[in-house]
Amino acid sequence: MKSEAQFLELIDTHFKGNHDFVALGRGDDCAVLTGGKDFCVSSDLFLEDVHFRRDYFSAADIGYKALAVNISDIAAMGAKPVAFTMDLMVPSTLDNEFWNDFFKSMSMLARQNDMVLAGGDLSRADKLGVSISIFGVAGSTGFLKRQNCAYGDILFTIGDIGLARTGLMALEAAGEKAREALPAAVLAHLRPKPKVMIGTLLNAAGVKGLMDVSDGLARDLPRFLGPELGADLTITPDSLNGNVTTFAQTIDVDPVEFALLGGEDYALLGAVSPFEAGKAESVPGFKHIGTVTKTPGLTVNGKPFSTPGFDHFND
Repeated sequence: MKSEAQFLELIDTHFKGNHDFVALGRGDDCAVLTGGKDFCVSSDLFLEDVHFRRDYFSAADIGYKALAVNISDIAAMGAKPVAFTMDLMVPSTLDNEFWNDFFKSMSMLARQNDMVLAGGDLSRADKLGVSISIFGVAGSTGFLKRQNCAYGDILFTIGDIGLARTGLMALEAAGEKAREALPAAVLAHLRPKPKVMIGTLLNAAGVKGLMDVSDGLARDLPRFLGPELGADLTITPDSLNGNVTTFAQTIDVDPVEFALLGGEDYALLGAVSPFEAGKAESVPGFKHIGTVTKTPGLTVNGKPFSTPGFDHFND
């Protein structure tokens, strides 16, 4: 790309500009969103050598995942994504083919979710970086929040915990060979599937709250519960994806502990009253993992669990 104008032309070929929720889109100083509804807003950074490596992430993988992780935040509110903005940090070493693949995969995901790219910014940088802000509208019962649990509520997940961590560690250790050995795990890391439809179904089913599991269940569950409550979990190796148990055994660690510490799962964690659980339990992928307790802290399979999950500022 030799100029900003060329970049914008390429973006225009991949992303539509019109949408029911956009009164003024790309090309002005600001976008204007409309629709007469409350919006939820989230943002994420996706940085080279922090969140991904180009050694095993293709351009299409990067474009897809940069948007997918943001859509997952909207799904965790039981909401529907409608628009996003994107800021790009652009190294001079990336050619037109890279950017065409990047935008093609991202725009395909945007179309699948009926989203519009409303605006953004471009800047030169030494490494590739993507910053996305995303906007969503509420599902049938409003937005589903954290820390809305009560003693005795059923805790559940939808999605495979620990699978993306398996993919990451396998790719770091074996590179491209990991794709053959652990295909589900590699796909979970490179191309996580945002659960927007599942989130809206859970919203309609009357769940009390949802959360996007991105830093590992061990760290995210206390955030979901709040400081006054805890959880008693039952998670067995048989309940995990086979790629997780296989990889954990090869590195001689407990599969359940490994899964609980895994980040970037983009699974949904939720709570529902036991008296209103019937509809939620019928949602595809619903997996009962435990109950809310009166005492803060986590117990897993009858034993206290205090190992923290992923922290962005600890390495």
